Amino acid sequence: MEQKTRQFLQALTRDQVLSTIPSGLFLVDKMRHIVYWNREAERITGYSAAEAIGQHCSFLEGIECGSGCGLFDADGPDKPIIGVECHIRTKTGEQIVIAKNVDFLKQESIVVGGIESFVDITSQKNLESALRQNSEELEATVKKRTAALEEERTRLRSVLDAMNDPAYIVTADFQIDFLNKAMLSVFEPDTGLLCYEALHDIKVPCGGCPWDEIKDGRTVHEERQFGQLDRTYEIVHTPVHTPQGELQKLAVCRDITERKEAAEKLEELNKQLDSFVYTVSHDLRSPLTPIIGFAEFLKEEYRDKLDDQGINLLQEIENQGGRMLNLMEDLLELSRVGHLPPPEKPVNVNAVIELVLQENHAEINQKNTSITVKDLPELVIPETLLIELFSNLLLNALRYGCNSGGQIEIGGDSNSNEKSLYVRDYGPGIPEKEREKVCNVFFRGSTAGDTQGTGIGLATVHKIVRLYNGVIKIEETPGGGCTIRIQFPA
Repeated sequence: MEQKTRQFLQALTRDQVLSTIPSGLFLVDKMRHIVYWNREAERITGYSAAEAIGQHCSFLEGIECGSGCGLFDADGPDKPIIGVECHIRTKTGEQIVIAKNVDFLKQESIVVGGIESFVDITSQKNLESALRQNSEELEATVKKRTAALEEERTRLRSVLDAMNDPAYIVTADFQIDFLNKAMLSVFEPDTGLLCYEALHDIKVPCGGCPWDEIKDGRTVHEERQFGQLDRTYEIVHTPVHTPQGELQKLAVCRDITERKEAAEKLEELNKQLDSFVYTVSHDLRSPLTPIIGFAEFLKEEYRDKLDDQGINLLQEIENQGGRMLNLMEDLLELSRVGHLPPPEKPVNVNAVIELVLQENHAEINQKNTSITVKDLPELVIPETLLIELFSNLLLNALRYGCNSGGQIEIGGDSNSNEKSLYVRDYGPGIPEKEREKVCNVFFRGSTAGDTQGTGIGLATVHKIVRLYNGVIKIEETPGGGCTIRIQFPA
C-alpha cells in the first residue's frame, strides 16, 4: 500500500501543471512530510525544492503549524479548506502572511496525503492595515473638522442673532433653515417653509433669484421689498456651508427705506440747485455783456476827456466784468453737466482730443507748448461732456503746469476692469495737502499765482467723472509736475 501511494504521489509531481501554476504549492504524505515543492513555493519562501522535500511541513514555523494543523484529524474542519490566512517564516526569517487552500489527496477514495496552495498576501495585508489606519485618522479628522464647523455655525448664528439687521439662511431647495431674532421681529414663519412663500408671498421662486451666483461662490447685492411690506431692503446674499458640506445661502438685510428717500430728496435738491445756478448764471450774464461793452466804449471814445485814474477804473471795470462773465459761463457749464442722454455707441476719444486741441490752438501756440497724444480708449459718455472734460484738463495743465516751451502728455489704457485716461504736465505740480481740494468749486491752489481762473474747471471735471462712476486721482509726475488720472469702470 505504501509503495502504491508513493508511486501515485511521484506520478503527480511529474505533472508539469503543478510546477507552472502561479501560486505556491506543495504535497505531503499522511505523515505530513513534503513530497513535492513547486517553483512558486520556492520563490515565496526562499526554500528550494531540495531543501523542502522530506521536511515536515511545520518547518515553515507557521502559527498553525507545530501543534498539528488538523489536516488528517477526524474532528478537523471539512475539506477542502478555502481562503485560510496563515503566518509563516521565510528562509531569511521574515514573517509573511499567506492565504491558502488545503485539501486531501485521494487514491481510489482513500486519503493518501494532502495538497496546499498558497499566495503571499503580505503587501495586501500591509496596505489594508495602512488604509485602515488612514481611514481611522481621516474619520478622526472629519469628526474634528465637523465639530469645528458646527461650532463655527453656532457662533455664526449667535452673531446673526445679535445683529439689528434681519438675516436668514435657506437651503438649495428654498427651505428656510434659520431666521435671526431681527428677522423674526419682522416675519413669523417657522423654519422649513419655502423662502419665496414665507418672505415674498409668491408661489414660485423669485425672478432673478441669486442661487446660480451663490453656487459659483459669488456674493450678490440687491435691493427689494419683502412681500406686502412697504419697506426697501438692501440684501447681501453670501454662500455658506453646513458641517456636512451642504451649500446654503445667507441673506443679510438692511432697511434702507429712509436712506433711499433721503437720496431721492437730495437728488431732487441737486436738480433744483443746478436749475437755480443755471437761471442765476444766465440772468447775471445778460447785463454783464453791455457793462463790459460800455466800459470798453468809454475807455476808447472818451480817452482824451478822462485822466489816467478814470482810464484805469474803466479798465478795471472791464477786467472784473470779464472775470465775472467767465465765472458765469463756467457755472452754466457746471449746471448743464448730467443733463445729456448717453450716446448709443462709444465715442472716439482721440477725435475729441483733436477737436479740443484745434479750439485751443491759439493759447497752445502762444505758450509754444508741445503736446503728445497717445491712443485713448473709447467711452460711452456724451461727446459734449468729453469735450468739456478734456478742455478743462488741457487748459488747467497749459495755464498752471507749463512754462513757455513746456510739454503735456495725454494718454490712457484699458483692461477688463477699467478704462483709464490721464493728462500729464511737468510744471510746479500740486502740493500734496491741496490735492484733495483742487476739485472743490472755487478752490485755487497756491501755485496758481496771478494766472486768471475761476476755480470751477476741475470741479466740472469731477462732476462729469462722478456721474459716470469714475474716480479722479491727482498724482505727482515723475521728475516733477502733475498727472491727473481718471478711471472709469469698463
